[in-house]
Amino acid sequence: MEIVVAGRHTDVPERFRQHVTDKLAKLEQLAPRAQRIDVEVTHESNPRQAAAAERVELTVVGKGPVIRAEACADDRYGAFDLAIDKLTERLRRARDRRKSHRGKVPTPVNDPLPPLEELEPEAGAPEPREDGVVETTLGDSPVVIREKVHAAQPMTIDDALYEMELVGHDFFLFVDAETAQPSVAYRRRGWSYGVIKLDAAVTSMGSGDGVAAAQQAGGVAAPAGAVAQR
Repeated sequence: MEIVVAGRHTDVPERFRQHVTDKLAKLEQLAPRAQRIDVEVTHESNPRQAAAAERVELTVVGKGPVIRAEACADDRYGAFDLAIDKLTERLRRARDRRKSHRGKVPTPVNDPLPPLEELEPEAGAPEPREDGVVETTLGDSPVVIREKVHAAQPMTIDDALYEMELVGHDFFLFVDAETAQPSVAYRRRGWSYGVIKLDAAVTSMGSGDGVAAAQQAGGVAAPAGAVAQR
């Protein structure tokens, strides 16, 4: 299992890299199908954020759903320890789910989505990072928009909630296997969840009409062509 450690707005000393490698190597028994664990260390230079100046993100990439965990602390060792505790719990949850589903024959999905086509980047377009993230600025403003495209396979709402818990997000974009509708599951209060689905009648409208219709229905309008962003 490969372990890749990278710093964002900060240097990562060799001592910390070795500490991370030694700790994550012990997780291989919980994630036998993992091919790589990406570790991203981010430093926040704003003194007002001193209590959360160091952020560590852990992402397990391999066969099966992506499993993520992240944490912040005043030092990177503390942030890493918090993040690895979260990751260990999610890996155990994924292992237990695999055991409970072992021997069951999955129900085939009709008309699966075709694979995403590899598009040539436009001239002058920002180059994506190794993890597929593209960051652009909104005109001349300091606003940064971070976009990432994920390959989507149809899944049930139950599977979507399960994968949302594995990545630790408050929302999860997916394609409903029963209706083939683009949908988003999101966390409400306590153990309550919600699901918003895009109707073909709304998505076929112009952008202005789509926003107005969504507002009248109490829903959320997403930009056309947006797959996922965080």
